[in-house]
Amino acid sequence: MFTHCFSLQYKSFLSSLCCSSPPCFHLSRPHCRVVVLTFLPVCLCICVSCRRRKAGILPSLEDLLFYTIAEGQEKIPAHKFTTALKATGLRTGDPRLKECMEMLKVTLKTTSDGALDRHLFKKCVQSNIVLLTQAFRKKFVIPDFQPFCAHIDELYDNAKNLSGGQVADYIPQLARFSPDLWAVALCTVDGQRHTVGDTKVPFCLQSCVKPLKYAIAVHDHGTEYVHRFIGKEPSGLRFNKLFLNEDGEDDDDVSPLQCVCIQGASNAEKFDYVMNFMNKMAGNEYVGFSNATFQSERESGDRNFAIGYYLKEKKCFPEGTDMTSILDFYFQLCSIEVTCESASVMAATLANGGFCPITGERVLSPEAVRNTLSLMHSCGMYDFSGQFAFHVGLPAKSGVAGGILLVVPNVMGIMCWSPPLDKLGNSVRGIQFCTDLVSLCNFHNYDNLRHFAKKLDPRREGGDQRVKSVINLLFAAYTGDVSALRRFALSSMDMEQRDYDSRTALHVAAAEGHGEVVRFLLEACKVNPVPRDRWGNTPMDEAVHFGHHDVVTILRDYHNKYSPQDSSDDKQNAEKNLDGML
Repeated sequence: MFTHCFSLQYKSFLSSLCCSSPPCFHLSRPHCRVVVLTFLPVCLCICVSCRRRKAGILPSLEDLLFYTIAEGQEKIPAHKFTTALKATGLRTGDPRLKECMEMLKVTLKTTSDGALDRHLFKKCVQSNIVLLTQAFRKKFVIPDFQPFCAHIDELYDNAKNLSGGQVADYIPQLARFSPDLWAVALCTVDGQRHTVGDTKVPFCLQSCVKPLKYAIAVHDHGTEYVHRFIGKEPSGLRFNKLFLNEDGEDDDDVSPLQCVCIQGASNAEKFDYVMNFMNKMAGNEYVGFSNATFQSERESGDRNFAIGYYLKEKKCFPEGTDMTSILDFYFQLCSIEVTCESASVMAATLANGGFCPITGERVLSPEAVRNTLSLMHSCGMYDFSGQFAFHVGLPAKSGVAGGILLVVPNVMGIMCWSPPLDKLGNSVRGIQFCTDLVSLCNFHNYDNLRHFAKKLDPRREGGDQRVKSVINLLFAAYTGDVSALRRFALSSMDMEQRDYDSRTALHVAAAEGHGEVVRFLLEACKVNPVPRDRWGNTPMDEAVHFGHHDVVTILRDYHNKYSPQDSSDDKQNAEKNLDGML
């Protein structure tokens, strides 16, 4: 009988899905065609005739998710669900989970104990079940997010101990920041978030805004038009040097000339237009404006005015351009405020090909993102750009407020912020953090992912994690913890992995006489029923040796109908079905 692998609560659940009375769980009955999702930890049997009457039951990912988190309990405390969610890297404030969180708040008002039964849980998560299933199956770009965050915290602490550098003081607003401020925030392309330090303190983007306004200009006008006014080669000179290349262009992506490419009839319209883009890139998280910084930049901008008049003399601006108005707009953009948290989402939007990871909205074109990252890689770090490209090998942009906007393409965006600067105008702690990050992880553009085994690759489960997974799997089988096994299966763990003696979870469960575990592994996970350990023993041998006759019966019955080829096909079909749903 197929449903023997379920506990009573699962039988009750299946009974609610079936139209027959009593429920038609017998595979031999002609009207009962069974669909089995073996890739998830619970096998869901549904009559085709029932499915037609109750559309939407297949697949019930909500129920599978409930049983995974509930760990055998009939209810899930709300805090347990949110804690498990945060462990995946998702935040309860994620815009994609808005409906789920709002429904959770409403639902909790109707409960006295702050816990959710299966039906209330399903009601809360059904609008976001695809995202939640991907999160709990570890299908995000950083599958083991908590261990990776622990590494980030270590790098943060290492850089925090640095004491060198000077806070920029050419305007009073920058000089007022404490040299002890230090923050790191990251956002992956799947919207996983981690912050450490002073990540909620607002600061001005300053030069970090330059690649962003360049991206907006290319998005609107295309590469050819924008590069009529600016070059592509790193100049090798100070960022505020009075210099043009032989073609009469201002090289590097640091020029006020980009401002002429921003749409809008007036500075007010242009500023609103850019702020709208910035908000979209940040997923509608904090983007503000410091009027005091803007006024100070304008009052102390003699060098910028000199460069502006020099460019005007060389006829670098389009005809009819008001140079002083353009400089005002340039100062405004440098005075846009962000926090580390919101800026990390901006960087993640660049890492994600122009799509904001926490809203899913297309903000920038692929062309704009590619060209922006190319310029950031070659000339984003002032006169340290060559050294940074060599040692770190990632697109980045620094600013005199102490920020470093770092992009790991197709993986994540990071914002580091600490006001003390080195002699080249880059954050001392930020440079150290970026260098240490690439030393630890194979994020450098030219790290060989296949052969560079000395570095950590957070994009896949590491060797230590695999060892732990074997230990956890066998221990769950040893103690008869079916709930833990369901969690492991939901997270795509290989339920047939072996220890150093080639013993599987089925060996251990059979030796200990845990019939329910044996049924779950055979029926739900479709594991091989006859694996042999280093001594040639099978799970059947273990059950016979220790006198567990009920387990012997289970294994014998399943073995009689087992076909290795059919099992493999079942697994592949089940995985295809699940991936198709997602």
